[in-house]
Amino acid sequence: MSASNPTLITFVIYILAMVLIGFMAYRSTNNLSDYILGGRSLGSVVTALSAGASDMSGWLLMGLPGAIYMSGLSEAWIAIGLIIGAYLNWLFVAGRLRVQTEYNGDALTLPDYFTSRFEDKSGLLRIISAVVILVFFTIYCASGIVAGARLFESTFGMSYETALWAGAAATIAYTFVGGFLAVSWTDTVQATLMIFALILTPIIVLLATGGVDTTFLAIEAQDPANFDMLKGTTFVGIISLMGWGLGYFGQPHILARFMAADSVKSIAKARRISMTWMILCLVGTCAVGFFGIAYFSAHPDLAGPVTENHERVFIELAKILFNPWIAGVLLSAILAAVMSTLSCQLLVCSSALTEDFYKAFLRKSASQLELVWVGRLMVLAVALIAIGIAANPENKVLGLVSYAWAGFGAAFGPVVLISVLWKGMTRNGALAGILVGAITVVVWKHFALLGLYEIIPGFILGALAIVLVSTLGRPSQGMVARFEKADEAFKKGH
Repeated sequence: MSASNPTLITFVIYILAMVLIGFMAYRSTNNLSDYILGGRSLGSVVTALSAGASDMSGWLLMGLPGAIYMSGLSEAWIAIGLIIGAYLNWLFVAGRLRVQTEYNGDALTLPDYFTSRFEDKSGLLRIISAVVILVFFTIYCASGIVAGARLFESTFGMSYETALWAGAAATIAYTFVGGFLAVSWTDTVQATLMIFALILTPIIVLLATGGVDTTFLAIEAQDPANFDMLKGTTFVGIISLMGWGLGYFGQPHILARFMAADSVKSIAKARRISMTWMILCLVGTCAVGFFGIAYFSAHPDLAGPVTENHERVFIELAKILFNPWIAGVLLSAILAAVMSTLSCQLLVCSSALTEDFYKAFLRKSASQLELVWVGRLMVLAVALIAIGIAANPENKVLGLVSYAWAGFGAAFGPVVLISVLWKGMTRNGALAGILVGAITVVVWKHFALLGLYEIIPGFILGALAIVLVSTLGRPSQGMVARFEKADEAFKKGH
């Protein structure tokens, strides 16, 4: 345990710093809008980095380097798809959604926005979209808790059960106390830590394996096909990996960052910062997995833990190559990635339960203080359910994430994208889009049709359902007028 003492101390300092930020945010949280959206006060840097950090979970430092380590560059298609998807999301959705949510009843959540945008008096849109959020996000939260548990388990030799609670406790604490501002401020710190780790680690691995030429020769000697981006792939396989990019349009925890920006003017600058951060992180994470092939082929005596579970490649390289204090900082980057995403997801679930069930149907006259406390209790409730799902140690991080990502991408992606671009969309079109998208994902996943990632048919069929059903009806004059006003405001601000 002595070697991990510096790592343990680093972790404790890091976790205490995050909880302290939570208490600082607590002082700025006066009402439900502050707790759920930070009072729409985020500047471009915080908007950019918190969108990036909330998106890139433990998958970035565990799942993806592990996949590249096992299969070589053919796994990098997923990174290319994500970069394209994220850029298009910033370009087409970010600014428009910021304005549309403001003009449609100052909506705080996606179900809230759908209800106002489509004048849904029945509450059906609100209920269905809130249920989709709760189902898929609880699975998503579980994936974050699994990643956190794996980290604590392999770093400190804890049992999986203890690691589960150790990994989740700090995130629950600062989300519970500080709400959205705590989540966004901590995300900014976490994004900085992640990019530091992902630029430094591959450089040190490269030096440890003898520089670029020696490293590449070692990777080639292991298997020349490691360099082949088409190795073992099929057209369907590549399309499936690229299809991850479609998910961005429907991720509530990322869309919430756009809704919380202080103005539409901040979005363009935020897009440039966020995309630079994202590209550097993804290149870094692919390099860690790729150079890890050379390192562990040269040091087979150290490869045991990675052979056992390839998702530990970043963790093991950090522990082997760095001074324990630096290793502690680098490993806290995994914790940062896990905590930043998990905290956003807990908050989105809490806001769906508070704003879209409790306030909308149970207590229309609830005070702001009451709503904030209900929001806090819901964070706890969702966290406990997610810990229950994560209790199975056989869970693989990437598998859980891919299902939840597809669920949101197909259920909400087409609805969000089309609702900010087309004034002719109707309530029934939105309902059809959510239901068709979500059901397609569940059915497609169950039957594993064509080996195609379920987000692709889900997104396409959801979008078709919206257009077909919307053309059968007609939006009200109020809906069209609000859309046009918001669109004009977007064009002026842009």
